[in-house]
Amino acid sequence: MLIDVIAGARPNFMKIAPIIDAIETQRKNGVDIHFRLVHTGQHYDKKMSADFFDQLNIPAPHHNLEVGSGTQAEQTGRIMMGYEALLMEKPCDLCIVVGDVTSTMACSIAAKKMNNIKVAHVEAGIRSGDWTMPEEINRMVTDSITDYFFTTSDVANNNLRKAGIPEERIFFVGNTMIDTLYKQMPRFIKPEAWDKYNLTEKGYMIMTLHRPANVDTQDKLKELIGEIVNSSNGMPLIFPIHPRTAKMLEAAGISAPNLHIIEPLGYLEFNYLVKNAKAVITDSGGITEEATVMGVPCMTLRDSTERPETCTVGTNELLGTNPKAVAPAMEKLFSGNWKKGGIPELWDGKTSPRIVQHIMDIWKLG
Repeated sequence: MLIDVIAGARPNFMKIAPIIDAIETQRKNGVDIHFRLVHTGQHYDKKMSADFFDQLNIPAPHHNLEVGSGTQAEQTGRIMMGYEALLMEKPCDLCIVVGDVTSTMACSIAAKKMNNIKVAHVEAGIRSGDWTMPEEINRMVTDSITDYFFTTSDVANNNLRKAGIPEERIFFVGNTMIDTLYKQMPRFIKPEAWDKYNLTEKGYMIMTLHRPANVDTQDKLKELIGEIVNSSNGMPLIFPIHPRTAKMLEAAGISAPNLHIIEPLGYLEFNYLVKNAKAVITDSGGITEEATVMGVPCMTLRDSTERPETCTVGTNELLGTNPKAVAPAMEKLFSGNWKKGGIPELWDGKTSPRIVQHIMDIWKLG
C-alpha cells in the first residue's frame, strides 16, 4: 500500500511527523505499507519549512511541488496541477491530508478527481463558523470529499454527524500535533531571546498575531498592542513576528520598552518559550492546543475558535477582537484567578499509531 502524506505549510509539519513515524514502525514490522511525502512548497521560507523538517526529524520530501507565493487561487491551482502530474506518473492508494491549509484542500480535490483516490483527513470536522477565514473554506471543501475522517474531539465528531457523515467513516483518534509536542518536549531549545532579555520562568509573556482582523489595519493594531502593553504590568512581551505584521508595526511606529520584536523561531525554540511563559497571547489555533497541554494560560484574540475544547477543557479563553477585552483578562491572570485547565480526551501522544492502525484495518493489512 502506498500512502501520500501531504504537507505544505508550517502547521502541517508538526502533524505529519508522528504519522510518518507510525507508518515506518509498521513497515519495519513487515507490514506492506509505504509512504510518499509530498511537500507542496506553500511555505517556502526556511524558518517555515526546512528548519521544521530538521528539528522534527522529518525525512526529506520525495517530491516538492515548489508552488511558492501567490493568491489563494494561484496557490490552489499550482498545487492541484503539480499534484495531479505526480498522480498521473504514479498514483497512490490513499492521500492523507492534515489540518486546513490551502495544500490540504487542493491535494484532496486533485486526488478525488484522479480515479477517485481515497482521501483521509486528519483533523476533520473542526469548524469555526467564520467564513471570512480561508481555513474554514478549506476545511469544509476538504470534508465534503473526504472518505475517512480522523478527528481530535467529540465536537468535531458531532459536526460531521450533523453533515450526514456515516458513523463508520468517523474515527475519533486524538491530536497528532500533541504527539509531536510530547515527543519533542525534552528537546526544547532555549532561544537567544532568553538571555538577551533576561527572561525568567513565568516572568514574561509570548505573543503571536497574524490574522487580518488584528493586524491589517494600523489603528486597530496600534490600539491592540497598546492595550496589551498597558495591562502587562511591565512584564516582557516576546513577539516572534510574522512578516506581514512586521510591516504594519513599522508603518504604525509601534514600540514599548517591554515589547521585544524577534525573528520567527523554530519549533523547539518557540515551544521552549511557550512552556515557560506566564501566558500566551495569540490569534493562532494550534498554539492554543500546545498551551493547553503544557498548562499555560492562553488568551485568544479571535471572535470564534475551531478548537473549543481548548476553552471548555483547556487553559484557553476566547477574548474576541475588541482590544478592550485585553485588560480584564490580564487582571484575571495577574490576580491568580486563571483557570487551571485540563487535557482533552485522547490528547495522549498516541494518536498517530491509532490512525495507522485504522488504515491497516480498512485495507486489511498486517
